[in-house]
Amino acid sequence: MSLTVRPQTSRRAKISAIGTYVPPRVLTNADLEKMVETNDQWIVERTGIRERHILEKGLATSDMAVEAAKNCLAERGIDPTEIEVIIVATVTPDMLFPATACLVQDKLGAKGAWGFDLSAACSGFVYALQTGCKLVESGAHSKVLVIGADTMSSILDYTDRATCILFGDGAGAVLIEPAEVGELGMIDFAHEIDGSGGCSLYMPAGGSLNPPSAETVAKKMHYVHQDGQAVYKYAVRKMAEATEKVLTRAGITGADLGCFIPHQANKRIILSTAERLGMPLDRVIINIDRYGNTTAATIPLAMQTAREEGRLKKDDLVLLASVGAGFTVGAALLRWEI
Repeated sequence: MSLTVRPQTSRRAKISAIGTYVPPRVLTNADLEKMVETNDQWIVERTGIRERHILEKGLATSDMAVEAAKNCLAERGIDPTEIEVIIVATVTPDMLFPATACLVQDKLGAKGAWGFDLSAACSGFVYALQTGCKLVESGAHSKVLVIGADTMSSILDYTDRATCILFGDGAGAVLIEPAEVGELGMIDFAHEIDGSGGCSLYMPAGGSLNPPSAETVAKKMHYVHQDGQAVYKYAVRKMAEATEKVLTRAGITGADLGCFIPHQANKRIILSTAERLGMPLDRVIINIDRYGNTTAATIPLAMQTAREEGRLKKDDLVLLASVGAGFTVGAALLRWEI
């Protein structure tokens, strides 16, 4: 018997292109004042959010993901058929199955690609990013499309002022490829989960524990449920711990970073983390005022904001960080190579 074994390889991985998409409809704080007992000042002071984008009825997460992917591939100048793997980070898939990645592959025309969905809530993008990088670093693949996309408006109770003000819809995609000679790309990461916090931010029905029924619908069990104080306290602590861990291992400080791109859940959490890292605020990317919390899409959307504002440049050291339902925690250090 003659057996051919793929040789083991080791190489670095980098982000080579990015594309984003948000739906055109905008829901402002003034609009929410007409829907639920709240006001613009209260929302801005506690969260930093002024408006968010909402997907139209009849469209779904895969539609936004495809638009972001198209923009990403257009920037790189490659055809969808060159994509080898598609990873979609989302907690709002079009349906439980098939995976949203399958729907994206078909709509995009990425013939020959394989893929899957990844569920890690607000940490979904950094988890998917690291997974895509490892597939490239191993030599198994050379073009991996990583997408963070969520239609949070589809699981919000717009009579619950504690949650409906926080979230918006959007998508962001990055292409992961092998780094060239002299490029660093992805440097390090630190991920963690703490399942004991699962009861603090969750959607109680729709899975195998509480399948959909007239009762689960009547009890509003298909909406986001959140213990805001518990989530806030955990996020403030863990966002800082994860970022400090990555920086310490790399032997650098916040002052060495060109850019800090955190998950956009709450402006106060972001500022608290930046202060602990000793980050100058002009290097901290905040766009929560325009988009709200788009869950898995926030970090790629913030990457795009940073580029558009001229605050993310080639060779910058970039720190990503997130905390999400689960609880999930993620941080990643990379050098921007675009």
